[in-house]
Amino acid sequence: MNTIWKRYAELLLKYSLDIRKGERLYVASTTLAVPLLKEIQALALDLGAIPEFDVHFEGQNRRFYDHATEQALKAPPLLYSKAMETFDAYLNIRAPFNLSEMQGVDSDRLKLRAQALQPWYEMYSNRTAEGSMKRSLCQFPTPAAAQMAGMSLEDYSAFIFNACRLMEDDPVGEWLAVRAEQQKMVDYLNQCTQIRYVHENWDICFSTAGRTWINSDGRANMPSGEVFTAPVEDSVEGEIYFSYPSIYRGREVVGVRLKVKEGYITDWSAEKGEEVLDAVFETKGARRFGEAAIGTNYKIDRITRNILFDEKIGGSIHMAVGQSYYHCGGKNKSTIHWDLISDMREGGEIYADEKLIYKNGGFLL
Repeated sequence: MNTIWKRYAELLLKYSLDIRKGERLYVASTTLAVPLLKEIQALALDLGAIPEFDVHFEGQNRRFYDHATEQALKAPPLLYSKAMETFDAYLNIRAPFNLSEMQGVDSDRLKLRAQALQPWYEMYSNRTAEGSMKRSLCQFPTPAAAQMAGMSLEDYSAFIFNACRLMEDDPVGEWLAVRAEQQKMVDYLNQCTQIRYVHENWDICFSTAGRTWINSDGRANMPSGEVFTAPVEDSVEGEIYFSYPSIYRGREVVGVRLKVKEGYITDWSAEKGEEVLDAVFETKGARRFGEAAIGTNYKIDRITRNILFDEKIGGSIHMAVGQSYYHCGGKNKSTIHWDLISDMREGGEIYADEKLIYKNGGFLL
């Protein structure tokens, strides 16, 4: 295991973040990820970087919301704020103790905290878009995450390592190959302005005029394997059904159907968790789409109820309600960015400028 954590650290720092001498690196995680954090620290220092760590203990977030005064809820954490303002790189290693920790927290307190953090989310979005701060998001295997995925911890660990290509002889070489293959897709899509996702019981279209498709090749996320853009906000039309379950603040939502008119979500339903949708769509900016994407990582072949993996499933598409990615040219603002996913492997089609380019989970280009 020591070897795998070292390989993971090397992939994250040398490939995903391309850490250089003198750069300040902000690392956020929990105490469960200590084996990886130790390797991150050693390698970052060997590379001449200056790492700092924000490591949470079990129950920290829930205790905060249970006990915080209004003043505390409105006060942004100083290390996080400083990092978003000035650090060169940000590594977020997900290592959850309890994925249901936030259930039952008063929604008004959550909104108050989100409003307090919004300027720093905005700064994060702007800096990553302009390239002044590199960032990467990854996963450390924990019992809670494995349980959510319906796997043993050993199987879940192997799933993560395989999805990240860590078991290959040359993980970096593998991701460079992914980059080259996906660049062909991105180059084609960036010549088009009208995109249409179609399935047997839904049909949705949107414009990408003036927007940019991005090649997500394992740098901003590890693992990755998707191409994505920000649809023109008022151009989305039609109806879409998301066949995969999604998690929002620890709540599972299944069978989401959205109807959209001039970019605005006018009607919604869910087979399970519809009350979550009701709450989400009360949030400013959440009834417009901030992202449209196509998953291309065929090493991720199952739902894990973890969006870092699920949105990359080879043969899927996803659309996110809420905050846009500014580096795609998106303009929508919200405290929410929630990805919803649909399987395209049986009957799904994608058209670009009315040409069929994708069918049954694979590109035809």
